[in-house]
Amino acid sequence: MTLEVAVAVPFKQRGQTRLGEGEFVVALSLDRNWFSPDQAKRLIDVATGRGLLERDDGEVVAGFDPSSVTVPAEYEPDESILREQSTFERILDSLVAAGHDKQEAVAAVNERQRRLDITVEAAAALYARQENVDIGGAARAARGELGE
Repeated sequence: MTLEVAVAVPFKQRGQTRLGEGEFVVALSLDRNWFSPDQAKRLIDVATGRGLLERDDGEVVAGFDPSSVTVPAEYEPDESILREQSTFERILDSLVAAGHDKQEAVAAVNERQRRLDITVEAAAALYARQENVDIGGAARAARGELGE
């Protein structure tokens, strides 16, 4: 929830659901002074991995309705939200939890990524599906990486 709130603020501030990546970074780093510009860029990566944002030709697009998010008056995000796992890491954790060897799973995902010329997230989701491993919401995030 904290990640969603932090991501919603620049959109709510501007009353839009699509912002230039630079505008998004400025809103979080200079306007709010919550993050450094590099941290704000990392936040975009984390939020994209979680399916909250999509990248589109230099812009970030909200994958949810920012106006529906309540931002508490004294809200200030903690840097820990920048350490959220990527989609790939979440899928890999699901595979390992289901009993798959981590190195073998990574090798299989990398081979599939190379052969199909797709993102590592999409390759991991396909591999997990082939192995009948439930990856929950990570599948939506991986699908977003395909641009569907």
